[in-house]
Amino acid sequence: MTADASSARCFVPYPFVPLAAAANGPLAGLSFAVKDIFDVAGYPTGCGNPHMLALSGIKPSSAPAVQALALAGARFVGKVYTDELAFSMNGKNAHFGTPRNGGAPDRIPGGSSSGSASAVSNGLADLALGTDTGGSVRAPASHCGLVGLRPTHGRAPLAGVMDLAPSFDTCGWFARDIGTFARAGDVLLGEDSAPLPERPRALVAADVLALLEPRVQAVFSETLDRLAGAIGTAQPVKTASPSFDALYWAFRHIQGYEAWQSHGENIRRHDFQLGPGVAERFAWSATITPQQMAQHSAVRAAFREDFSRLLGRDGVLLLPTVPDVAPLLTDSEHALENYRNQAVRMLCLAGLAGFPQISLPLMRLDEAPFGFSIIAPPGSDRSLIRFAARLMHECA
Repeated sequence: MTADASSARCFVPYPFVPLAAAANGPLAGLSFAVKDIFDVAGYPTGCGNPHMLALSGIKPSSAPAVQALALAGARFVGKVYTDELAFSMNGKNAHFGTPRNGGAPDRIPGGSSSGSASAVSNGLADLALGTDTGGSVRAPASHCGLVGLRPTHGRAPLAGVMDLAPSFDTCGWFARDIGTFARAGDVLLGEDSAPLPERPRALVAADVLALLEPRVQAVFSETLDRLAGAIGTAQPVKTASPSFDALYWAFRHIQGYEAWQSHGENIRRHDFQLGPGVAERFAWSATITPQQMAQHSAVRAAFREDFSRLLGRDGVLLLPTVPDVAPLLTDSEHALENYRNQAVRMLCLAGLAGFPQISLPLMRLDEAPFGFSIIAPPGSDRSLIRFAARLMHECA
């Protein structure tokens, strides 16, 4: 169902400057929107923050990911909102409002790629570029009923894009259907360095499931049964080594340290007036020491080694994308922060490992979309998308 652009509240109201697009190409006939942390020629890059917008100036050239879509024939339709400095996961921007979740209008869209997910879920674009540092493509994809990918770290181009935490930042995108999604992947990803086998070894994140409510476990189990023809019997495994708490804090410290290196000087020099949640996260990030960064980086390195052994070159890990359906728009900031912290415990697995993770709109709870995720070995992104297409066909 297509929403009116003004009611979706996802497009930044910049004066429209068209981008030249190839007349023919693999994405001809498709439209795309761009998260407002990517440079687009003729536009400022506002990053969801009035100070960054004032500092930006008009960009003379577009980020390579934007150029790639246009050169492949896709038609640019505008820049879309992001959570402030991309350092949030709920989609509520204190300065610019909350884009509409086209899959569940009474619920948050998720962030920080909130505008991107809103544009696609409301039928205002076929594709939208976003970024995923701690879950900013995967969570909105789950919340809005979309396909969304966090690629292998470093796989898709990030030049001309605002840094948040560079050792976690990735360029991802959204689509409503897997066929359209795969067409964009062919343009953005290049060839796989380590493709999956036709029928990968299926693993289930048993320790992740144990964190979740019984109703969530039940809908996930039902979905596994529906997918049995494509995945066979999935082996339960333990993923969090040494523990979820250790991984959560490793992710938070590394992300926070890098975020402050990226933005701390500007925040202090220009006295940025940051919104709820974002302000507290940056204030905490400013306190992280190089010694803490080194300590938590060692945890990340050990986890990445263990996780690599678990998946090998032929394994895929199956799990819900986030702990539950999207919180309601009326939920308190405290409730949203609790949800974010629960989500990070799940989303940090792929982030710390640097592995690709795709979220698929295969589940529903409380009449709202709920994502089913697959994590795969690094360098297998396009074969992961093909495997995901088989699962979606199985559930059709």
